[in-house]
Amino acid sequence: MKITTAKSAGFCFGVERAVDVVYKEANNGGNVYTYGPIIHNEEVVEELKRMGVRVIKSLEELKDAPKGTIILRSHGVTEATYKEIASFGHEIKDATCPFVKKIHKIVHEQSEQDRFVIIVGNPDHPEVEGIIGWIKNTNQLDSNVNYMVIQEEEDAKQLSLPKDQKLCIVSQTTFNYKKFQDLVEIISKKGYDILVLNTICNATQARQSEAYELARQSDAMIVIGGKASSNTRKLYEICKKECENTYYIQKLDDLDLKLIKSFRNVGITAGASTPNKIIKEVHTVMSEKSFQQLLEEEEVVKISNGDVVEGTVLAVKEDEIILNIGYKSEGIITRNEYTNTPNVDLTTVVNVGDKLQAKVLKVNDGEGQVALTYKRLAAEKGNKRLEEAFNNNEVLTAKVSAVLKGGLSVIIDEARVFIPASLISDSYVKDLNQYNGQEISFVITEFNPRKRRIIGNRKQLILAEKEKLKKELFEKLEVGMTIEGTVKNITDFGAFIDLGGADGLLHISEMSWGRVENPRNLFKVGDKVTTFVKNIQGEKIALSLKFEDQNPWIDAENKYAVGNVITGVVARMTDFGAFIELEPGIDALLHVSQISKEHVDKPSDVLTIGQEITSKVVEFNKEDRKISLSIKAMDIPETENAENADSAENVDNVENATDTQEEEQAEVTE
Repeated sequence: MKITTAKSAGFCFGVERAVDVVYKEANNGGNVYTYGPIIHNEEVVEELKRMGVRVIKSLEELKDAPKGTIILRSHGVTEATYKEIASFGHEIKDATCPFVKKIHKIVHEQSEQDRFVIIVGNPDHPEVEGIIGWIKNTNQLDSNVNYMVIQEEEDAKQLSLPKDQKLCIVSQTTFNYKKFQDLVEIISKKGYDILVLNTICNATQARQSEAYELARQSDAMIVIGGKASSNTRKLYEICKKECENTYYIQKLDDLDLKLIKSFRNVGITAGASTPNKIIKEVHTVMSEKSFQQLLEEEEVVKISNGDVVEGTVLAVKEDEIILNIGYKSEGIITRNEYTNTPNVDLTTVVNVGDKLQAKVLKVNDGEGQVALTYKRLAAEKGNKRLEEAFNNNEVLTAKVSAVLKGGLSVIIDEARVFIPASLISDSYVKDLNQYNGQEISFVITEFNPRKRRIIGNRKQLILAEKEKLKKELFEKLEVGMTIEGTVKNITDFGAFIDLGGADGLLHISEMSWGRVENPRNLFKVGDKVTTFVKNIQGEKIALSLKFEDQNPWIDAENKYAVGNVITGVVARMTDFGAFIELEPGIDALLHVSQISKEHVDKPSDVLTIGQEITSKVVEFNKEDRKISLSIKAMDIPETENAENADSAENVDNVENATDTQEEEQAEVTE
């Protein structure tokens, strides 16, 4: 027979604390009283009675008792009862469980704020009776009652209060967690403003979760605890639902070994008020081992602040993890001690049954549990990881967890790395929010964990990658080759094109065969553009869009032969004439003397920029790329036109105009 005892079976912190107080006072001598049975276990109560401890069942009984020490049990008492006991002159030792006292404080504060208090639990349980006694009657409802105790689904369904009434829902510490959730869900659907506080003891949740898993894996279950113990009854209900062969016993004598001798796997669990010695006795008899052997096997570990412990997850809340670490109390990891990432729902990242390592912050967190930290231990491991990366110049990749003033914060295994704004990119970044939540790569360039100074550098990787691309680019780059790039920056004199490793300059004079007034009229940052390499000088790359096969002068001698009548647009004017754009890249001179038969002082007297005109070609020189036009020649016979062309005045004028055209053409082709 394989026998498995639940690790969390037996005394919880609150019960153990209360029992220890009674034993200590009994050993000190004098009159010792407990207000009601110290715990719901007859064996313990009888043993204390033999030691002279008297159970007080009413205030009248205590009033007439000889002066001594009265111990308030872990279930707690009402505020009125506490004050009355104090008035009798006895010394009070308050052994109320810290989890129960927390509920007293909650209902006291919430009822003062006019919230109607709903207690999920057994109305006849002393813990619930005590909780009720701390509720303030400030809400003027029927009969001045501003609380309700619900235990079953029907109670929740029948709840009917004014719709504007605010509610506060708490739970008896030993109530079934799943049932508590079901009841809260029923009430939530009624549309009230509800404040729900899960006040079920962590140890209770852990014990119930563990019992559930053990019952599913066992052929039979033994549940040990007092008949009056609420939490033991709930354990029995949970186990019975999962394992039909579940038996409820209070002590060893109640166990009929004949009922279980044929089972191969038997599980044992016990309520919070069950002494460990009873659990061990049952286990010993069933396993036929000596009591001494059992003690050696179940020796409780000893821990200290700073120790690293490993445990199994017993329960998970949104903001808290309960861990069985083999100690007499469970370990607690809060959300803030699990991760640096804000507002994480722990139920989405940790599961019951998971194994976790953590570091002990406090052996006793004030509520009898062990305060643990997961993130600080992880950060220590993370720092070692970062130190290795620093020494090896390793490239790390992580998601940006926060945008800070002056830089970015990333987390590697819960260890923080700061990347200053100056080391994020090789150029100034105005808005760092674009990186929030994004994965980025970096190297560690400064590592000093003692001063909390671990600096990441992304700029170094960007520059290294650009240098690599630059080298690859120049290895294949040749004058005359066609290449595609992206417009990176635009100035008055040209555009810088990112070629993937280096920038090339596309000068304004190389943007078109025609005249370009402003590069911004042709391009915008981000445009893709295909150019060819005109020149390479060191690391300077000159680009051009003036592809030779697109040169407008290739077929110009046919289109603009002497005598052809053509149409163009006035592009610019001087005192001696106007330059007419025939097509992008080809301008012709219309001399002032050829504008009209009438005398014209200057072209601007009769022409305007952008005006379309029709004229005749009177000269074409492909070698020098010069074309002369005449409007006047369109109405003059050819013989007369020739004579005029031979006249000295016209010759001088044409020579002057030709010289000027050469200068203008030089400007265009630079």
